[in-house]
Amino acid sequence: MTRFEGLEILKNHLSAPQHSIIIGARQVGKTTMVKQLVDHIRQQQKSVFFLTLEDPTILKAINEHPENIFNFTQLPSSLQKKEKLYIVIDEVQYAANPTNFLKLLYDKYAGKVKIIATGSSAFYIDKNFKDSLAGRKQVFELYTLNFEEFLHFKKQDNLINELKEMHKRKKYQSLHIQKMNTLFEEYVIYGGYPAVVLASNETNKKILLKELVNSYMKKDALEAGIKDSMKFFQLAMLLAAQTGSLVNQHELSNTLGLSVGAIDNYLYILQKTFIVHLLSPKFGSLRKELTKMPKVYFNDTGLRNTLLNNFSRMNDRMDKGELLENYVYTRLRKLYGSDALRYWRTADGNEVDFVVEQTINKGKAFEVKYNDIQYKPSKYKKFLAIYATYPLSVISKEKSKAGTIDVIRL
Repeated sequence: MTRFEGLEILKNHLSAPQHSIIIGARQVGKTTMVKQLVDHIRQQQKSVFFLTLEDPTILKAINEHPENIFNFTQLPSSLQKKEKLYIVIDEVQYAANPTNFLKLLYDKYAGKVKIIATGSSAFYIDKNFKDSLAGRKQVFELYTLNFEEFLHFKKQDNLINELKEMHKRKKYQSLHIQKMNTLFEEYVIYGGYPAVVLASNETNKKILLKELVNSYMKKDALEAGIKDSMKFFQLAMLLAAQTGSLVNQHELSNTLGLSVGAIDNYLYILQKTFIVHLLSPKFGSLRKELTKMPKVYFNDTGLRNTLLNNFSRMNDRMDKGELLENYVYTRLRKLYGSDALRYWRTADGNEVDFVVEQTINKGKAFEVKYNDIQYKPSKYKKFLAIYATYPLSVISKEKSKAGTIDVIRL
């Protein structure tokens, strides 16, 4: 969910009885978004209260009993017959048992009380979250800023219009392409965390990103019950160094001196804390999809570069191809949804970076090359023979061949 569309989606969900749960990495802007939603509800002259469980008084009360939440709001019984009480709860994961807290409020007050809650890692990791709240919640995930949102935060809305024109008309030659490329490189290097984007210079961007890694990842590890936070960080750094590569739990186990079970647990937490995404392979059989090794991508390229302590310009980087591929992952996720994305690889090493499942046995495929002269059509004959209904396109930063997609135009 992006900011451009997210607020409207949440407004539309206000009429639904289910809880609206906004999840996402720390510092992506969940609190800002729900405060905007509070303003909207107030403009509709409806009863709304904003509470944060970072307030120890509120937290202590609701931990004693969920209905103590009404100590800080109107009582549902005080409303007129068709009125609804809206309660926005920030940082719901701090509740002793957030799942049971939300379940009781829904079961007892559905239709009378509407809960909008933000939650980060500890709440989403809770194994009871899915089962106990089935049918009682709608989950919305907020990502870091995409490139269009980045341009808006940089007060470059005129370039958003240029970008839209470039997406619509592949032959359109923008007069602002040099400035667009400069900003795109900044975005890929420093990522899309709002505070980082708004930082006035590169030094401050690096300080903020390092704070995100050192403080918030450590906090995630602590809340997830990880005792060896150093190994957790080391795993994250190893994954950053192999972006776009296969994740072999046994190799990681040997490298870090951890059991395979511990590696699996750490990978699960890195996914549920919105640090990485593990991309599954495409095979003819679902069983194989679930058993073959995934590839790893980071949900924010700035966070990835911080783990590597590498903020070099694109042309000076050894990993520029991997970094570009990670950006393409985040762009395809925005366009098609993460559930539709796969990769394809054979035992002898033939590979297609991304396969998009649009309908049954039909979709699109994309290969990412920093420079499109690296693309060798003969390497992809096997894929095209097996998956004729998945036309293959090449995405590149440096484009020389006809038919190649400029990465900014994707």
